[in-house]
Amino acid sequence: MTIPFNKPFDCTAAFHELIATSFDASKLFSGVYAAKVREYFKKNHGAEEVVLTSACTRALELAALLLALQPGDEVIAPAYTYVSTANAFELYGGKVKFCDSAPDSPNMDLSQLETHITPKTRAVVVVHYAGFSVDMYALLQIVRKHNLILIEDAAQGIHAFYDGKPLGAFGDMATFSFHETKNVTCGQGGALLINNKAFAERAIVLKNCGTNRHRFMLGLEDKYTWIDSGSVFNLPELCCAYLSLQLTDIEAITNRRKQLWTYYYTQLLPFQGLFKLPKLNPNNDHNAHIFYIVLPDGNERDALLHYLKTRGIISTFHYLGLHSSPYYTGRYGEQAPLPHAEKFAKCLLRLPLFHEMTFQEQAYIVRHIGEYFEQKLQTKTRPAKQLVGRVASHLIGLPLLGLLEEFCLNGFFA
Repeated sequence: MTIPFNKPFDCTAAFHELIATSFDASKLFSGVYAAKVREYFKKNHGAEEVVLTSACTRALELAALLLALQPGDEVIAPAYTYVSTANAFELYGGKVKFCDSAPDSPNMDLSQLETHITPKTRAVVVVHYAGFSVDMYALLQIVRKHNLILIEDAAQGIHAFYDGKPLGAFGDMATFSFHETKNVTCGQGGALLINNKAFAERAIVLKNCGTNRHRFMLGLEDKYTWIDSGSVFNLPELCCAYLSLQLTDIEAITNRRKQLWTYYYTQLLPFQGLFKLPKLNPNNDHNAHIFYIVLPDGNERDALLHYLKTRGIISTFHYLGLHSSPYYTGRYGEQAPLPHAEKFAKCLLRLPLFHEMTFQEQAYIVRHIGEYFEQKLQTKTRPAKQLVGRVASHLIGLPLLGLLEEFCLNGFFA
């Protein structure tokens, strides 16, 4: 069996029908489907304004432009994140300071956040790793205390919630990704949600190359001209059409991914002690974007990754700590260690998870994870009876997978 790491959710048939029946080729930017996507986020997140962008990176860059950073201004971000989270603010004049991950989560350690705040700090960028968030109320209390702007990097957080409120609705601004690796996709795309009215009007100017074109099109100006900095951020209408179909199915997409996520969690729970599973929080209603395990050390992670690959299972690690990257250390010098971010960089392993995945494929993965540790214990000449029993319990369940699939499709694991 060969199991890829990811397959984008496929809505090709519906897309073909849309193109054949209702797509207006005379509006290849900012047409009816762009309006539908923007309306989705306004309705579901209560955003003041939504700017669709060609990538989440561009959405982060637009957020950085809106901050109007001055020399010496600082932005705090987690060290364990994709480079765009930091690069956008470095690109537009800020200095990023990195906060460590929490001991039990790749997300930012809020207990350390205030130690990074100085009079030069302008904003905090929080990342919702794997569709889980930090304690958003505690974070809001900190940023309000210090009069800072809060930006949510919700690239992985679509249709995920904290205390019943959607991620992306807490900050002054929030960004989303529609890259092919995300739960809903148009290949490449993003969105900037403006929740703070103070940024809404200027966001429209910036995304129109720094002109007052929007007011001109509304008849509020007799001509449009260059009034600010800006650039081209638009997401093409074809991409919006494909994305709008996926947003229509987002509830079903998320539910299926959560069934698969829960299957991994319950089947791997007996292996706790050999590795750690994601920490669950009752306030987080996550979106099953990523399922990961955390191995005891980097050698163990790499060995398991290689072992799974030889069995046709494509797993992968994730980020390296940005605080120790060549760019950052070359610009600012060697940084103090951030041990938890470094631990996740060395020890975290992501398992395959995609909408079309079957429980049979997951059982195959779980079985080989068990066999890896069984073989390791045997090579150390230690008794492996307990682990063999765990693996056997999984194998006994294999004939029941069809029934399990039926239970899950009917909401058993929802």
